[in-house]
Amino acid sequence: MKKLVQVSLMSTLSLLFVQVNSGCNQPKTSASVSGKDSVAPGSAASVTPIATKLDTADYDKKMLALSNHDTTGRWPAKAAYPLPGAVLPYNRIVAFYGNLYSKRMGVLGGLPKDSMISKLLEEVAKFQAADTTVHVIPALHYIATTAQAAPGKDGMHRYRMPGKQIDTILSWAKPINALVFVDIQVGHSTVKNEVSSLEAYLKLPNVHLGIDPEFSLKHGEIPGRKIGTFAAEDINDAVDFLTDLVRKNHLTPKILIVHRFTQGMVTGYAKIKTTPEVQVIMDMDGFGDKILKKSTYLRYIYKEPVQFTGFKLFYKNDTRPGTTGMYTPEELMKFVPKPIYIQYQ
Repeated sequence: MKKLVQVSLMSTLSLLFVQVNSGCNQPKTSASVSGKDSVAPGSAASVTPIATKLDTADYDKKMLALSNHDTTGRWPAKAAYPLPGAVLPYNRIVAFYGNLYSKRMGVLGGLPKDSMISKLLEEVAKFQAADTTVHVIPALHYIATTAQAAPGKDGMHRYRMPGKQIDTILSWAKPINALVFVDIQVGHSTVKNEVSSLEAYLKLPNVHLGIDPEFSLKHGEIPGRKIGTFAAEDINDAVDFLTDLVRKNHLTPKILIVHRFTQGMVTGYAKIKTTPEVQVIMDMDGFGDKILKKSTYLRYIYKEPVQFTGFKLFYKNDTRPGTTGMYTPEELMKFVPKPIYIQYQ
């Protein structure tokens, strides 16, 4: 696992300095609209299925299928039943991850829009073919707050993307009926502060949240020089915010992605809340050889169950010379449990 962690840190450093030198000023946190690709918040179509009552027997059956014959009793994880209209476990999500300011942070932003969308739909089709029992839907996973090596004006070592960029992602998602995830890297800030800045977007039915403990530095360290951490309390701040948002706005359940590739990135997993309003996915976020990635999944995702699982694939870092290549959809469907969320970077 040491190799996996070291490689990830090197990638982090390069990405941070791309952002610091982007020449962008600290944006306003309001959801501004500009550019021909922009749409105002509230205009994106909902892709969440609507139901009036949850069929708990059907839900249990689908969760059992996701556990892929686990014999330890860990899976399916014990969690609250969701409100009607939940995305999971009725759909598998295939997401492209990145940021429009940098071609190095992921395929979203790394490819021109049309090429990126076409490639995403190709990956969706591959996963649909690999498991025909679960409907597969696309998603755009956008890094809306990036950690920074420089402290910035407020000393928080994080940069909030302009609202017009998130509007652009919403406009790209609408024609393909995709979900949108806004992802936060808090730096020296907190989950509570950064999530609240995105409330206008998270009120939209098709917008969900990702949080990244790698970039949460609680003792003044520089992001990228040390792997950060979230305690259960940090993650629960996101759960509480989303739960309240769903209740106040009469929404269907929100999805919360928590990235992880080391033991220390998440502490107190058993204290992470599950509520009917929020569906939690623990996402295996490391890159390297297949055996290292699977080992990480087993040690930190499988052995510490929360609710659902995810798996990240890297077009470049998983396919470097000397590596064993990316996992195929068919290979991932053999994992215990089966990941319900697949992210490409």
